[in-house]
Amino acid sequence: MAVHSSEPEHIAISKAKGITIDWKDGHRSEYGLRYLRDHCPCASCTGAHGTPPAASPFEMYKPALKITAVEPAGSYALQISWNDGHRSGIYSYDHLRSICPCAECKEMGTDSISRV
Repeated sequence: MAVHSSEPEHIAISKAKGITIDWKDGHRSEYGLRYLRDHCPCASCTGAHGTPPAASPFEMYKPALKITAVEPAGSYALQISWNDGHRSGIYSYDHLRSICPCAECKEMGTDSISRV
């Protein structure tokens, strides 16, 4: 399996559409909002506290998902705040590269997190 760079060259953020990262190895990853939110690596979302993620009691109404803020977390990650109130997910560049949704990466099996 090829080794991929998890060092970003350029990061473009659209609070209404998602995040695009151009990696130093020339690869481009485009992450839509729902994909990013569904792949949140925090303990609450992954069930690492021993309890599965809680479902909202208001599933009939979901406002359009948006990013409210993105802050660097050191030199290794992005911390994303969402309009649903969630803000504890720190998306390391290694994590973002491993979940790249492009066809090439899916073929190579780099999507190491699978969620419904």
